[in-house]
Amino acid sequence: MEDLFIHVLNISITASFLVLAIILYRLFAKKAPKWVSVLLWGLVGLRLLFPFSIESAMSLIPSKNTIPTTITHDRYPALDTGFGSIDEIVNPVLSGSMEARPEYSANPMQVWVTILGWVWIVVMLCMLIYMAASFIYLRIKTRVKIEREDNVYLCDYVKTPFILGIIKPRIYLPSDISDKDYSHVVAHERAHIKRLDHIWKPLGFLLLSVYWFNPLLWVAYVLLCRDIELACDEKVIASLDREARADYSEALLSCSVNRRMIASCPLAFGEVGVKKRVRSVLCYRKPTFWLLAAAIVAVAAAAVCFLTDPVSVNG
Repeated sequence: MEDLFIHVLNISITASFLVLAIILYRLFAKKAPKWVSVLLWGLVGLRLLFPFSIESAMSLIPSKNTIPTTITHDRYPALDTGFGSIDEIVNPVLSGSMEARPEYSANPMQVWVTILGWVWIVVMLCMLIYMAASFIYLRIKTRVKIEREDNVYLCDYVKTPFILGIIKPRIYLPSDISDKDYSHVVAHERAHIKRLDHIWKPLGFLLLSVYWFNPLLWVAYVLLCRDIELACDEKVIASLDREARADYSEALLSCSVNRRMIASCPLAFGEVGVKKRVRSVLCYRKPTFWLLAAAIVAVAAAAVCFLTDPVSVNG
């Protein structure tokens, strides 16, 4: 378990640099299509999913293994962050406090890694149980329903429109939804299904459950959920005129719901960043060719620079 935990820590650290790059991109590319941001978050998922990576001279990852795999057996444990100034400050303190001395019955670093490894597993299991319980709760809540049209159901116990299901996703709407909001909401939810967002969001939460100890990945998951909704909004409103966009914005406001906890499911219509989404809908402009080209180049550059590891010195 020690080796697995150290491996997960190292993957988390390398993914953090990509997360920071995407956050920076979002700050300077506010006019770029939102699906590009979603695609970039997909690169983070790839970095977290695959246990291996090719080496590249263009990699911007400072160190492949910030935490050496032998750290639990070294007499003087040390990190390799890829930043010499940081190593010079951290390693003397770490080596001094975690030195493996002959009179010790166990290596201090090995003890700490074992304890933290068990904490990692317990919290991960709790998050997975929460995810399963949330899904079961919504299944129970939507047992009583009426089918209004193909794959669209009305339910008295639903407060906001959402999609539930992985293999066979269904659209659930409140029974009292107005006819004015209905068409816009259904178009939005159908767009989610076409884009497979009902799969990407739970997958993102699964990865978050594994890497829960990294605060940057919590930020990444929150931003992923926002960008998924913004990208879906853009897909729907691209073919609407100004008046229809105003109606769509009203639908967002009327179906909004407050959610304080981070959720793995469902994809709720008015759950995430409603004010920003309304502003984006009303100010929407079709992206130019050059903006699209620049965004695609940004994705390609991110893949090359952050999905690869630095070339080994002895390689």
